[in-house]
This record gives sequence, C-alpha cells and structure tokens, in this order.
Amino acid sequence: MGKEKGGFLTPKAIANRIKAKGLQKLRWYCQMCQKQCRDENGFKCHLTSESHQRQILLFAENPDQYVDDFSSDFKDGYVELLRRRFGTKRVSANQVYQEYINDRDHVHMNSTQWETLTTFVKWLGREGHCVVDETEKGWFVTYIDRDPETIKRQEALAAKERMEMDDEERMQRQIEKQIERDAKVAKCVPKTEFTELKRDNEEEKVVFSLGGSGKTAEESSTSKTLLGANALGSTEASTSDAASTSFAGQKRKSALDDIMKEEALKKEKMNRKDNWVTKGIVVKVLAKKLGEKYYKKKAYIKDVEDEYTAVIKMMDSGAKLKVDQAHLETVLPACGKQVLVVNGAYRGEEATLLELNEKKFSCSIRISQGPLKGRTVDDVQYEDISKLYS
Repeated sequence: MGKEKGGFLTPKAIANRIKAKGLQKLRWYCQMCQKQCRDENGFKCHLTSESHQRQILLFAENPDQYVDDFSSDFKDGYVELLRRRFGTKRVSANQVYQEYINDRDHVHMNSTQWETLTTFVKWLGREGHCVVDETEKGWFVTYIDRDPETIKRQEALAAKERMEMDDEERMQRQIEKQIERDAKVAKCVPKTEFTELKRDNEEEKVVFSLGGSGKTAEESSTSKTLLGANALGSTEASTSDAASTSFAGQKRKSALDDIMKEEALKKEKMNRKDNWVTKGIVVKVLAKKLGEKYYKKKAYIKDVEDEYTAVIKMMDSGAKLKVDQAHLETVLPACGKQVLVVNGAYRGEEATLLELNEKKFSCSIRISQGPLKGRTVDDVQYEDISKLYS
C-alpha cells in the first residue's frame, strides 16, 4: 500500500500555514477575490482561474459601484482606527496607515479611488473628517470628534468656564469699586501738616495784659494769678467731665461687646456640628468616581435622608443622586445674594452676603430673618454658608 498524500498535520501543510501568516506583497493580492498569493507564479495561476474570471465579469458590469464600496470601506477603517487609537491627537498620517495595513484582511488602497496616501489625506481634509496639515516630516491628521455626547460634554465645560469667568469678573468689579470708594474717602480727609516750633527771641518773656490801667503791678500780678487759677480749675473740670463721659460710654460699649461675644461663643459651641447638609442649598459635586458628567457640577439638595447623606438634583441635567456630604462642597453666590448659614453660631439663619475677605477665607453677612434680623456678622468661614436655591 502506498502512503496517503495530504493531511492537516503533514510537514508541507504546516509549512504552508506558516508561510500564509502575516503580511505579504501587495502586488500579489487580489481585492475582488480577497486572496493573497505568496509569489508571482501563484498570482498568475490565480488570474487565469475560473473563479477570478467570474469576479472580473461581475466587476465589469458595474465598476463604479465596486470602487465606491472599496473606497468607503477603506475610509471607514482608516478613520475608525484613527478615532479609537489616537482620539483627537495630532498624528502622522503614515503612522496611522502603517497600523491599518497590519490587518491582513484590510482593504487595499489600489482598489480605491485614491492612488496615494497624500490624495486620500487631502480628501479627508476637504470633506471635514479630519484636520490635516503638511510639515517637513509629512502629512499630519487630527480627528474631529462629532459624537453628540462629546459635543454636549464640551458645551457643558465651556458653559462652566464662562460661569467661573463671570464670577471672577464680578469679584474683580467689587474689588475695584471698593478701592475707588476708599480712594475717595482718603481724598476727603485733610492731611495734617507738622511744622517746627520756632521763636524769634529766646530771652523774650511772655506777658499777659488784661487792660487794667488803674491797677498797680502787684494787683495786676495778683489778679493774673487768681485768673490763672480759676481758668485752670475750670479747664480741668471740663476736661474731667468730658473724660468721665467718654470713659463711661466706652465702658458701656465694651461691656455690650463682651456680652455679645460670650453669646456668640455659646451659640458656636451649641451649633457647631460635623454634619452640615441642609435642604434647599446649592452645592458642588466633588466625587470623581461619578464621572465627568457630574464632577464639579452644581446641584441643589432636594432632601436629607440622614445626618450625612443627601439626595441632590443636578441643575443642568436634572438627574437625582444620593451622595455623602464628604463628596459635596458649599457654593458662594455673588455679593448681595441670599445664603443659608449651615454651621456655626448662626446655623439655620438666612442672611445676605455683604463682602468677601479672600485673605482670611471669610465673609461678612447680615441676618435677614428672625429675631436677629439686621445683625451684621463678620469673619464667617466660607464653608459655613451656602447659596440658597431659588
């Protein structure tokens, strides 16, 4: 019996599979049949085969349709690789092409409407698929992402930047107004000029004359002495009365300030707590785990489930989330807007934001409701107040 020829595990079959792996010469590839030949002889045999002749007849019937299909497939594969692999980064067009042709079953450029990579890149630029530019190192492409989600995210980031710029400009205008106001007050106050005391004749004596012609010198000196004593006594009396009045006023004022300070310290100890989440205030989300859709976006607290957990509603998308207070931050409005004191001595009081002290990270507020209405409180920390949601 003769040996059986062929077989999957014969050395020849294994060698053929090894040779068929990887990329081979493009000139021995038939796009219509999607067949790769290993050498010139094999490619000539394929061209004369019956299957290839049938594919050529089909191509001859509608060549434009086949070329358009191959061109569309090539463009889709190239652009998809550019989007997935490089994103919106600027990259060499040839580098993308080399990675694209690493796929053995890719659509070859000689079957498309473009003869060279340069013409294809220029076409991408004209059609608006990419931003292309030519340098000394060749052509470079940048993918234009037109995904609706990406466009929406970019618009949200741009709106956030505009909002932050508006807040900064508003703050800058407030500072400029304060500087102008202080400059006007400084101009109205007259400056004190200090001059040196000079006397023309140091030996000259100072003489007081009361105009009494009939009096002797002794009587005159006696009257001067008595007048001086009386004047001095009256001056001392008036000075002592004024000093006692001002001292009494200062004493009453300082006593009232001490009482108010003690009251504020007591309230501070009673109302200063670890939890500050309160229904109806505007907050900012700081949790990166929630994704860019919610990170550093503003929301308002719709409900408070427990001391440290709040149910918030996003102000841009309207989505509802349950978030811990560790992932939230208070929001400061513009001066003149309403805020709620969420921690400290005046916890729970509604107030109006008067001004900000950026050096001390504090602000001044005026209580707008309740029995303390009208009271001005200074040095309130930023994290102790938050904007009221309206």
